[in-house]
Amino acid sequence: MKPAAFEYHAPRTLEEALGLLHEHQDEAKVLAGGQSLVPAMNFRLARPAVLVDIAHVPGLDRIETNDPASVTVGARVRHLDLEHNTIAGPLGSLFAMTGRWVGHYPIRVRGTFGGSLAHADPAAEWCALASALDAELHCRSTSGSRTVGARDFFEQMAFTTCLEPDELLVGVRLPRLSDSCGVGMAEFARRWGDFAIVLAVTAVERDGDSIARARIALGGVAGGPVRASNAEAALAGRPATAGTVAEAAAAAAEEVDPTGDIHGSADYRRDLVRAMVTRALDQALA
Repeated sequence: MKPAAFEYHAPRTLEEALGLLHEHQDEAKVLAGGQSLVPAMNFRLARPAVLVDIAHVPGLDRIETNDPASVTVGARVRHLDLEHNTIAGPLGSLFAMTGRWVGHYPIRVRGTFGGSLAHADPAAEWCALASALDAELHCRSTSGSRTVGARDFFEQMAFTTCLEPDELLVGVRLPRLSDSCGVGMAEFARRWGDFAIVLAVTAVERDGDSIARARIALGGVAGGPVRASNAEAALAGRPATAGTVAEAAAAAAEEVDPTGDIHGSADYRRDLVRAMVTRALDQALA
């Protein structure tokens, strides 16, 4: 298959890219790594009249670590750069353990962090990570800029975000995690490199032998990433034991309402939620 005819632009500045998006609105699509958009175009599932290639826009491929409280990841940072990042502490570890699950190696070489978030596949690893950490997503247009929290960015309808047609996601701010925080990530897919049927991302702050706070986000169970708030509440203030983890995993399985498909029934996905949350929490508490 080949894509339908389109007009191609390769802007050299952010202002030029934003101007093209403003001019063409719904007819335009942003091309970053192209690992999702190009296959969709080849199968004629997407037929943009205009492609705006941001590969040459400066400043979007940086990981900024100067802020002691947060890290800002540029929208065009590659999956592989996050898998092999040099970010200190638990946040760097979470990026590394999550990045290795993203697609196959050639996809990780070309695909981008911001592209994955903007594409908003319900089973995407980076979407769940951004949700778990309450990431702040920075969006720009010719009319200005705005910052959107992960809870509002993903609209719980597959492949849908709050981005306007003339907006570009330029960067994502994520909080640094304290040294008392453990992180975990678990995923189940039919084959290595496939999209997850269910995945779980966790970050757990310890207070001695107890759990002070937990963050749990799930992928593959709804139209977008889901925070398992009941499971988080089941962990807060509780001892860091296998029994506590089992209760939280059961709570996570109960609070989701997945739909069945060719990969498995709703009950099968709930069982996977229980298993993936258990594994991810065990990693975080280890």
